[in-house]
Order: sequence, then C-alpha cells, then structure tokens
Amino acid sequence: MTVTSTPVTYIKRLLLPIVLLASFAIGSVSCKKDKLLTSGGALTYSLDTLSFDTVFTASGSFTTQVKLYNPQNQKVNISSIRLEGPNASFFHINVNGISGNATNIELAAKDSMYIFATVNIDPNNVNNPFVVNASVVATLNGKDYTLPLMAYGLNAYYIVDSVLQTQIWKTDKPYVVIHSAEVDTAQTLTIPAGCRIYMNADSRLYVAGTLKVNGTKQDSVIFQGDRLDRNYFGNVGYPGEWGGILFLQTSTNNSINYAVIKNCGSSTGFGYPAAIYMQPDTINDNLPQLVMTNTIVENSIGFGILGIASTIVAQNCLINACGAGSLATYQGGTYLFDNCDFITYGSNKISHIDNPTVQLIDFLQVDDIHYITSPLKAVLTNCVIWGSLDNECGVQKRGDNFDVTLVNCAIKQKDAINDAVVKNRVNTDNPGFVDDVNWNFRLQDGSSLIDAGTTDTFTPVTTDLDGKPRTGKPDIGCYER
Repeated sequence: MTVTSTPVTYIKRLLLPIVLLASFAIGSVSCKKDKLLTSGGALTYSLDTLSFDTVFTASGSFTTQVKLYNPQNQKVNISSIRLEGPNASFFHINVNGISGNATNIELAAKDSMYIFATVNIDPNNVNNPFVVNASVVATLNGKDYTLPLMAYGLNAYYIVDSVLQTQIWKTDKPYVVIHSAEVDTAQTLTIPAGCRIYMNADSRLYVAGTLKVNGTKQDSVIFQGDRLDRNYFGNVGYPGEWGGILFLQTSTNNSINYAVIKNCGSSTGFGYPAAIYMQPDTINDNLPQLVMTNTIVENSIGFGILGIASTIVAQNCLINACGAGSLATYQGGTYLFDNCDFITYGSNKISHIDNPTVQLIDFLQVDDIHYITSPLKAVLTNCVIWGSLDNECGVQKRGDNFDVTLVNCAIKQKDAINDAVVKNRVNTDNPGFVDDVNWNFRLQDGSSLIDAGTTDTFTPVTTDLDGKPRTGKPDIGCYER
C-alpha cells in the first residue's frame, strides 16, 4: 500500500533545511561576535570635543560624559583609555565604573561604553590658563583615538562663537574669545580703558558694525592670545597666537585709542593674515572706517595693518615686527598717518626677507594676469619707515588716480623713490633708536629725527605715544625726545 505524505508533513520537510540554514547563520554570527578583533578596527566617540561649558565663578568641579563606540561586528580589547596633555592634571576620568586610567577593557561588537570626565579648577588661581586643554586617548590594536577636552580655567567673561549686539564690556574680569566673535551690523561694541581681551588660537574679532576701544595712557586696552603659560614659550609671546581684528565692508566709524594688539596675525577664519585687516569701505558716509591713535600693533606673523580700498586715519602709532609688512594698502583707498613708526626687523620668530615694511599699492592682484585697481590717496607725515631690508618702502601704481605723499619721513631706502611721492625726506643712515633689538624705538640724544618733523599734519599732534607734549617742531615718529 502506498503511503502519501500529509500536507503538514510536506511543509515540515520543506522548512527543515531553511531552519537548519538559519541556525547555522545565527551560530556563525554569534561566533563572529564572540571572536576578538586582534588587528585593525576603529573606535569612535559620540562627540568631536568634550567641552565643560560651565563658566567657573567659584572653586568646584563639573562632570560630563561621552560615549565610546565599537562599530565592528567583533568584540575588541581596548588596551588603554587614559588622559594625556599638559593640563591633564585638571581632569579625572571614570570608564564604566573604573576610576582613573583603565587598561584591557573588552567592548562587545556594536556596543558602546560611557566615559565620565570631571574637571577640577580653582578659577581664581592666576597661574591657570584661561582655556584648559587635555585629551582622552583610547588605544585599539596599537592605534590611538583621541578626544579633545576643553574647560575654562579662570574666572573671566567667556565669549564663545558669538554675534554681539550693542554693549559695553566690563573691567572687573578679563574677556576670553573662543571660536571668534562678531560685532553685528549696525551694532556697537565699546571696550573701556583697562579691559583685557584674550583670544583663543582659532579666533578673530570680526566687526560688521562699530568698534570703540577707549583706552588711556594709564590704562591701555590689551588684545593678546590666551596662552598664559609663558614658560612654555620661553617667557615670550609668539606671532600668530590668534587671528586679529577684521573690519568687514559694512563696518564704519571705528576708533581705537591707547590699545596694544600683539602676538597675532594668523590666517584663522577667512581673508588675509593681519593684526588689523580692513575690507573695502562701501558705506560712503564720509567717515573713516578706522581712526587709530596712540596704539601699538606688534609681533604679527602676517601684516600689521592691511587696508583694501579702505579709509584709515592714524596718529602716534607703533606698528612693529610684522612678517608680511607693517602697513600695506591694496586696491587703493584713503590713508592719513601722522607721526607713526612702521618698523620691522627680521628675527627667529618673524621672517622679513621679501616684503618691505610699508607697501603703498593701488591695485589688488587677482591672479597672474588680472588685477583690480581703485584710486589711492596716502599721506604719511613725520613717519618712520625702517627695518632690516635695504628698501623698506614699496610704491606701486597701475591706475590713473594715484596720490601718494611722504612728508618729512625717515625712510630706509637704498633705491630711489619717485620724486612726486617723497617730500623733504630726512636723510639718515641711523635713526638713533634706544634699543631696536628689544623694540624700544624711542630716540637717543643726537638722533637726526629730533625736531625734523612738521606741524602741517592732518590734525594737530600735541603729545606723543608716551603722553609727552610735543612743543615747537615735533620729532619724527611716535616718540618725542
């Protein structure tokens, strides 16, 4: 008798291979997950940077967390998770309940673990840096995976990636700018005498509106980098520690009086590297974009002052030690400088081998062939143009509206300058600085710059950069003997 399979029996026979195949696949995946990845692989963090955003106003600590992921289909052995960096002592980590640095941690396939990080800072300890940096480093199969840590180290006002409306800054605590700040269009930032501004390495101050810096001889406003651990730098400032101040095309009616802007000029952000960078004047309100008086700009890795079709009026200013030049005008503009020093000597920090310290140019080179030109009016009166090159004044003309005049200036220049440009040049082989190596550009007794200036300036110059009265015939430069 023939026995015929029932439908149920038939279905069971049909499903059996599929069930076996699925079981094999599941077993294979399970075995693969249980197998340790002994070479290669990667680890990822849930954040790019672990920031402790609390602004410290009293001694204390703050804890935050991050996840560490194993994206592989196999489990991994992380040989170590640890803190590294010069400020690592400010931080403490806890890895899955393990306090401190951890070693030989297994992390399952497609799994993650928490890392808790705590920062302990006394914000009133002036030996702390403003921004405290360290790193969490996890090592997998010989390769390191690093997560930056950033916290605020001192009691200060922290401006982090901000657009500023009209405001007056305070002087009871310093300001620290991180990831740049911008004064908004049609808004005014006023910085009073005695204010201290510390700029992080990735930062510039952008001005789309108006900046008013109101320093005094007794209490200048200081702009500098936020690295206070000067022993790391050999107790000196380095050029390029931060970007600089960039005045945008919408900016107008800016003024800087008694300020020191130093150790800057890096190319962070966009545009040219410069301590003070002026974009074209597009407002047409018959006001200078910037009036700068009694101000020192020094140690810029780029330009000291760079104006592109802009308008600047300056008196009693010292622009010193700038790698790309102390003053450069591109694409024309209007520039009136009275009793200013433009001085750059090369050093182990500043390269001064190509660009003269003053460059008065009516065009902007776009590429190898094309350029943009605009009218240039530049009058430099009683100014010092000096440095370590044979020729420290470069004048270039391509347009039809070119009006450049150097009146009663001391210029280090071996080659001739157009007679239409130079008026009453002071001929000297040595301006007689007190100590140019240490940036003391005051005048020694007997200097040929003494009483060699003219009183015919844009506006009367009644004192020098030190506040000393100028009586009778003024000396050339920002200092009166």
